[in-house]
Amino acid sequence: MELAHSLLLNEDALAQITEAKRPVFIFEWLRFLDKVFIAANKVDVKEKQKKLVEQLTGLISSAPGPPTRKLLAKNLATLYSIGDTFTVFQTLDKCNDIIKSKDDTPAYLPTKLAAVACVGAFYEKMGRMLGSSFPETINNLLKALKSAESQGRGEILLSLQKVLSGLGGAAASCHRDIYKNARSILTDRSMAVRCAVAKCLLELQNEAMFMWTTELENVATLCFKALEGSNYGVRVAVSKLLGTVMATALMPKQAAVMRQNVKRATLEEVLELMATGFLRGGSGFLKSGGEMLKGGASVSREVRVGVTQAYVVFVTTLGGQWLERNFATFLSHVLELVAHPRATQTHVEAVYSRRCVSFALRATLGGLLGEKAQIAATKELCQAISKQMRAVEAVVNDTSGENKAGAADVSASQHVMVCALKELGSLVQSLSATASPLIQEPSIGLLETVTSVLLHPSMAARLAAAWCLRCVAVALPYQLTPLLDRCAECINNLKSSPEAVSGYSFAMAALLGGVHQCPLGIPHSKGKMVVSIAEDLLRTAAQNSRLSLQRTQAGWLLLGALMTLGSSLVRYHLPKMLLLWRNVFPRSQKELEAEKARGDSFTWQVTLEGRAGALCAMRSFVAHCPELLTEDVIRRLMTPIECAMTMMSHVPAVIKVHGAHLKASAAMVRLRLYDILALLPPKTYEGSFNALLRELVAEFTLTDNSANTTTSLLRSLCHYDDSVLMGSWLQETDHKSIEDQLQPNSASGSGALEHDPSSIYLRVPVGESIPGPLPLGVSVIDASVALFGVVFPHVSFKHRLQMLDHFAECIRQAKGVRQQAVQLNIFTAVLSALKGLAENKSTLGPEEVRKSALALVMGALDNPNPILRCAAGEALGRMAQVVGEASFIARMAQHSFDKLKSARDVVSRTGHSLALGCLHRYVGGIGSGQHLKTSVSILLALAQDGSSHEVQTWALHSLALIVDSSGPMYRGYVEPTLSLVLTLLLTVPPSHTEVHQCLGRCLGALITTVGPELQGNSATISTIRSSCLVGCAIMQDHSDSLVQAAAISCLQQLHMFAPRHVNLSSLVPCLCVHLCSSHLLLRRAAVACLRQLVQREAAEVCEYAMSLARKAGDTKDSSTISMSTPSPPLFCRFMPHLYLNITETGLEGVLFGMLDRETDRKLCSDIHDTLGHMLSSLAVEKLAHWLKLCKDVLAASTGALGFDIGKEEEDSEKKDEMDDDIMFTGLGEDDKSKPSVAPRWVTRVFAADCLCRIIHLCENADKVHFDLAAARAAKAKNPKGDLLVLHLSDLIRMAFMAATDNSNQLRMAGLQALEDIIKKFAAVPEPEFPGHVILEQYQANVGAALRPAFSPDTPSDITAKACQVCSTWIGSGVVSDLNDLRRVHNLLVSSLDKVQTGKGTSIQLYSESATTMEKLAVLKAWAEVFVVAMKIKKEAEARPARPPKNSEEDEDEDVGEEAGILPPDSLITLVQPELPVLSRLWLAALRDYALLTLPPEFASQLPPDGGAFYTPETIDTARLHYRNSWAPILHAVALWLNSTGFGANEAPEDTTPGPVKGPPGSTKSQEELVKDRMHLLLGISIEFLCFPRPEEPIEHVMSCLQALCTLLESPCAHILAVMYFIYFSVDSNAILEVTFHFSSRVLSAGEEGGEKESVSALGEGGDTGELLPGKSLVFAAMELLVFILVRHLPQLNTRVSDSPSHIPYRPQSLSEDSTHLVAATVSVLAELPGLCSPAGSMTILPTVLFLITGVLRETALKTHDNSVPPPVSAALQGIKAIITSPLARVEKTQVRWTSLVRSSLASVLDYSQPDESRPSVDEVSMLTAITLFLLSASAEVLGVTTLQKGCIDRYRNSLNSSDPWVQARCYQMLLSVFQHPSRGLSTPYIHALAPLVVEKLKAVERSRPSSPPELQAVQEGVKVLENLVAMGEEQNRVQLLALLVPTLVSYLLDENAFSSAFPASKGLHEFALQDLMRIGPLYPAAFKAVIGAAPDLKTRLETAIRANQASSKAKAAARLAQPTVQAPPTIKLKTSFF
Repeated sequence: MELAHSLLLNEDALAQITEAKRPVFIFEWLRFLDKVFIAANKVDVKEKQKKLVEQLTGLISSAPGPPTRKLLAKNLATLYSIGDTFTVFQTLDKCNDIIKSKDDTPAYLPTKLAAVACVGAFYEKMGRMLGSSFPETINNLLKALKSAESQGRGEILLSLQKVLSGLGGAAASCHRDIYKNARSILTDRSMAVRCAVAKCLLELQNEAMFMWTTELENVATLCFKALEGSNYGVRVAVSKLLGTVMATALMPKQAAVMRQNVKRATLEEVLELMATGFLRGGSGFLKSGGEMLKGGASVSREVRVGVTQAYVVFVTTLGGQWLERNFATFLSHVLELVAHPRATQTHVEAVYSRRCVSFALRATLGGLLGEKAQIAATKELCQAISKQMRAVEAVVNDTSGENKAGAADVSASQHVMVCALKELGSLVQSLSATASPLIQEPSIGLLETVTSVLLHPSMAARLAAAWCLRCVAVALPYQLTPLLDRCAECINNLKSSPEAVSGYSFAMAALLGGVHQCPLGIPHSKGKMVVSIAEDLLRTAAQNSRLSLQRTQAGWLLLGALMTLGSSLVRYHLPKMLLLWRNVFPRSQKELEAEKARGDSFTWQVTLEGRAGALCAMRSFVAHCPELLTEDVIRRLMTPIECAMTMMSHVPAVIKVHGAHLKASAAMVRLRLYDILALLPPKTYEGSFNALLRELVAEFTLTDNSANTTTSLLRSLCHYDDSVLMGSWLQETDHKSIEDQLQPNSASGSGALEHDPSSIYLRVPVGESIPGPLPLGVSVIDASVALFGVVFPHVSFKHRLQMLDHFAECIRQAKGVRQQAVQLNIFTAVLSALKGLAENKSTLGPEEVRKSALALVMGALDNPNPILRCAAGEALGRMAQVVGEASFIARMAQHSFDKLKSARDVVSRTGHSLALGCLHRYVGGIGSGQHLKTSVSILLALAQDGSSHEVQTWALHSLALIVDSSGPMYRGYVEPTLSLVLTLLLTVPPSHTEVHQCLGRCLGALITTVGPELQGNSATISTIRSSCLVGCAIMQDHSDSLVQAAAISCLQQLHMFAPRHVNLSSLVPCLCVHLCSSHLLLRRAAVACLRQLVQREAAEVCEYAMSLARKAGDTKDSSTISMSTPSPPLFCRFMPHLYLNITETGLEGVLFGMLDRETDRKLCSDIHDTLGHMLSSLAVEKLAHWLKLCKDVLAASTGALGFDIGKEEEDSEKKDEMDDDIMFTGLGEDDKSKPSVAPRWVTRVFAADCLCRIIHLCENADKVHFDLAAARAAKAKNPKGDLLVLHLSDLIRMAFMAATDNSNQLRMAGLQALEDIIKKFAAVPEPEFPGHVILEQYQANVGAALRPAFSPDTPSDITAKACQVCSTWIGSGVVSDLNDLRRVHNLLVSSLDKVQTGKGTSIQLYSESATTMEKLAVLKAWAEVFVVAMKIKKEAEARPARPPKNSEEDEDEDVGEEAGILPPDSLITLVQPELPVLSRLWLAALRDYALLTLPPEFASQLPPDGGAFYTPETIDTARLHYRNSWAPILHAVALWLNSTGFGANEAPEDTTPGPVKGPPGSTKSQEELVKDRMHLLLGISIEFLCFPRPEEPIEHVMSCLQALCTLLESPCAHILAVMYFIYFSVDSNAILEVTFHFSSRVLSAGEEGGEKESVSALGEGGDTGELLPGKSLVFAAMELLVFILVRHLPQLNTRVSDSPSHIPYRPQSLSEDSTHLVAATVSVLAELPGLCSPAGSMTILPTVLFLITGVLRETALKTHDNSVPPPVSAALQGIKAIITSPLARVEKTQVRWTSLVRSSLASVLDYSQPDESRPSVDEVSMLTAITLFLLSASAEVLGVTTLQKGCIDRYRNSLNSSDPWVQARCYQMLLSVFQHPSRGLSTPYIHALAPLVVEKLKAVERSRPSSPPELQAVQEGVKVLENLVAMGEEQNRVQLLALLVPTLVSYLLDENAFSSAFPASKGLHEFALQDLMRIGPLYPAAFKAVIGAAPDLKTRLETAIRANQASSKAKAAARLAQPTVQAPPTIKLKTSFF
């Protein structure tokens, strides 16, 4: 491949490779050229141009494949445009000759097509430069068009499109010809050609005015005809053409208008034309005679769907502003469409038309209008609805019957209502809380309008109104309760009107169904209200026959809706419900028989409806209240259900007697029955299987059904990936909701609420905006199929066999269309059953069952219907999975192999190739490995069958399945498969998109198979890799968006495995362009890929995206300069890829913009993730950029729109001055620069979350972000750097904007941001005003942001959050002035009043648990403030008091200092007045919490009417709120009790007003009160600490421990046990610290307690030394301490190190927190023996010593600065404390004591042994420990020879150490040992080590010190020797001095050497001299003797002294200051141990 990368084609290399690889080589060369030309030097290109043209034109006639010809044409055109254009006409003529050629053989076709492509590319690139040659070229192409086959026609049309776009207006003379020729082909039988014509005409209409003037009607008719029988691609292309032409006709481009006086079409004309298509289709206008009047055939659905899309294109092209201005006209027009009788000939047609109109409204209103414009649109919709309703009321009230036409109007009006109300609901729901002005404004009367429709005569309209009310309630939850009350009132008042009963019950059901979307819920009492209304309706149903039906339906509907509120509410009504259900059905067989004999057709109808309703309510109960489904309840439910099953068999007889109109009611009962049975465990109705299965099978085999109804479930049961085969099944697109109507199964896409009213309260299926149950006939079959799948796995094998045989029989007997329908249903049922078997892990059955099933499936593999073949393949795979036997699988595979080898017809080849794929898919690579080779070879052969693209598609799809499922087993087949994929990509015509899509799937699967190997560099791997890249490049260039999406996902896979080889510089711009694609799947793929890329390389991705913006900018500039270019064509707005708008906000700005437009969940979540990853990587570096992004989004908030008004006025003045030619553009360029709509609230919420993330990221990045002084300094140094604190005002402003918005979600996010800002910036000082913090200047903003949240109509969750922010603000200490604090403090005071008012005083809008949440949030906030206040007070009391002020002036001066420090009582004075109330409420809340944390078995002990702040009904949700707030309250109560001496001075408890009453009639004594409270607080704390829930925040544990600290007056061992438990369960050092301090507090309390009791007591352990677990404080403490140590130093645990699997542990350094904790632990450990009796201390000493020495071993590691880690110094101190403790002197324990101390020393010696495995041990610390033992313990204890020898060895090793620091410390320690008062101890050491010391010091003469540490080591050694001299007796002094003096003299230097010596060496000289001068006078006689004995010593000494005196005084002064001499040793331990 590398050889292909040269400017000229490497012909030698080409000749050497095989024939098969040449096309790839050529393609690779063309790709290289394409990249090179952009960057190439023109001179180089011109030099080789001749040869290049030759090579390229040579390729034209070499029959290149489609991708090659496209690239070849592009390169040739580019070559001419950058090189010379001399020969361009020759090349053009050559191409024209090829096109004219008469050779029609298939072999010559590729050459012709290549020539056509070249012509197109030339004109596109060079346009008018080619001068007058174009008429000939165009004629030539048009002539060829007439005789070409479909592939040629497509290519010629695309070429013509390029010619037109290159020439622009210059080609006007040919426009008519092109139009005439193209017109006839627009209805071509090839869909690809239709698409090409549409694109060509779209290009043409830019210049050809006649298309949108004189020919407008013809163009429209043509388009309608083209839509007949079209596929999705054609509909998209033709609707774009139609919509654009219509938009241009309405608003022509100014250039054209200036040229000629054009008659412009009016909006009415244009809309009228489009309506013809919608209502009459392509039949034209000429036949308007007879058949039109008869109402003839209905319009084809494809045309209707296409025209609907055209409406959307039309409006989108004209833009959002146009829609705002003309919305009323547009709305009335589309609503008229659906009112037209031709659009609603049958019910299903009516539903389809409604769907289309709804789609047109949703796509335009939802996408193009901003929130303000949407609110205006909502008003229009309301007016339209009320206008219709007035007309309907007129007809209904017209009793005279004169208005005959009225009835028709009413039925038409229902469809208008449905569309208008559905859109109204969608708008309000998408606006969410921003829609509140709509409800509040009486002039609009939205609620009145909608509720008036509840009385509409048509059920569909009533349901739509109910749905709309549900949307309003979900958007504005505060409307939910009032609306429910209003409906209840109306039902009671209008009981006698059937419409009212039905309408208002629909509305109530809908509202109840919406409750689950409103987190705050509804009051519990509403449930009771609903039950009573429903009961009343059911009871009175029989009283009035006119109302029986409606009342029965309404009653059961309400009960079904009630069930959606969940168990906590239904629990109270369950007994009543069970009774109602039992009474609906007859009790016995006898009653059933009697019933059959009685009754007329009406009573039967009411009875059946009632039973269907009851079953429906049951189903709702089972679905929504699973917790209540006990065995007993299921048993009681089964009675009516079994009765219903028995009744089913009697119904056909009843229908015979009373007429067919009961069929629908009977079907409804069956539907409900199947639904509920599918939810219950099959075991419960085993007895009824036989009867049930008979019903089910009859249902879906259509036994009693004359219609050929098919199920809708087949698609969902087949695999999603197979949709490419099912041709008609549509992938997910933006048009899904209308394209569904074109699917082949019955009534597909005709879902509507009126088919099943119960769906109004059910959850909406994911991805739907409104529930759309299918018509009853389809729903029943669906339900039967689903239930069959549930029951089948539980049926006996005998019955399975009977059913399968019966299926075969049914298929055989049916004929024609009916056979297809029966077969589809049966297959869906079989698939459902097989899926059930697989899920239940059960088998299919014995041989005969398998045989029967196999015969059924194999028969369908040859069915002409592709959907059935797909289902059969899927069933085969599932069977293999369920049977799971190799022989069975082999038989199935073999059967397909044989078929494929012999069969020649397309049908069986496709069916059996899929069978192979499905077998592999479900059995996996291992199960089907032995068939792999055969399968692959057969499928590879089939994939090359160029004669049938269908076969290729199916074979490639199966191949992809096999590659996917085989995994690594496929590795051997990768190369041949890959080369086949490439070959096909290069040769299959692009119009066969399915083949290309399957090739994409294969390529993706192959990339996954090779996987990480792709990073390799071997030859084979690089070939595979480059093949994959070439494949991706071909697919990226394909015209079909699904193929492009496949290319992107392949590149994404490649990037995952081999990121270095994916070129982001070309991939990222390509992805950015796709972000604006009109195809959902392509946008999804692009975002998914970006999401992966930004995880690793966010910065590069953003950079490449910006480069695309720059390129776009360059081209735009160039186009604006040349005056002649017309303004950008209008349709660009609908082809945004030409105008991808990446501005300075970059890719992230585009993604934020997408969030406003996109509705697809997957896509939005990927965009969120992508932005999240970009934020994490880039936000800190590009802080200003990201903050501006968030700010721009947030500034669009509806609340903040007031800022921009002034600016708009200026703009409008400017607009008046514009020149004329711009006037015509209804919308010129100006609106492109602005985003189409202001960011919607969802996007703004996301931006507010991003803001919080940015703050968090900065916190983790660098603390400078939160330090103003440092930030300013950093900014001055590096002006480009950016720090968060500099943007504080922006942060506050953004949080403020969000917190005061209309949208509740945004308010929550804003308050959260505000809280984060306060927490992070509270402590940041203001450098310019010392003693102040920077947040002080924003107190007004904070107050203003919080105030609205405390208004009475604010939802509870927002108030609760605001309380949290208040307490954070007050507690942060930002505001020091009490008056300023009062602003926020008053908010909390007002909410405290609310809490005191108790339950149920104000009107309740939300559930009781919402009230609980709000009240507890207030109490929690107060508790937090109180805790802070007490802390400040305590700190202030601890501070020394200031002298009292004496005069006024004094105070003024002092203000500066005082301001930062609050007077101690300040904050507390704010809390004090509220404390009496607060303390009572706090205690009440804690009591509630204590009760709620009881285990479930104590439920009976809870108070029956709830607690202080919760009601028994909402107990489950209340628990969560208590869990959030108990900890701070506990802490506050503990502080309060502590400060008031346990509430000593407070009123007795039962005088409490308000909600919190003590138990009646109990006045408790003060002592009992204290006891109770103590127990309450301790109980709560200990319970929590014993079972900390993982989801509890760390702060709770902190609060709890601090509360306990406060309370701890009486110590108890089990608290320590609890601490031990916390250690186990919490993983945070902060907590461990607190727990630890807490434990040491307990221990010190224990010590004091011990001292108080009596001194005679021995301490713990008594005489025996036994410490009892659970009783002993010491034992509990030991447990805790051991745990801490083992947690931080796991190596201490001997079990670990002794286990066979243990890997020797390398010592590691602990984190800073851990070191302090371990040090503290060791200190406490050392004190423990002191708490025990001597015997007790002996019990714990072994452990204590073991742990302390262990810690020493593990933490004594060398540090770079030789500092001593805290744990080491703690251990050393501990050793000293233990050895010197008084226990050593107790006689009883003397022996054990001695042995323990000896063992410890032995351990230390052992640990300090030099060892390769522990190289980093700190010898100094170990020596220190040994020295401590020697100095602290007596000689008798340590005088053991082995220990002595060990110690001496350690000292010797250290003296010989190469590290001067170790030597120095060793000398120091030796000195202390030598000086030990007990000679018995020191003598052995002096004898052993003194000679070594002398020797070391003597050696210094030869190697003088070169650094301060070395110098110090020598100095320390000399000190030891001096001390030995001093210790010696007089008679030995001369010998000792004879050792010392010569050594010192040898350190002196002569004058010459001195001047050139190192500083350290000079230091040694001076030190020696000083020492000698000091020693001389000390021992004069001995000194003289020594000096006299050696004359050379004497001379050296004298010289040195002289030199010293001679040096000047200055020098002397300098020398005195020299640190090395005077300074004490520089290495001082922080703590002196000796």
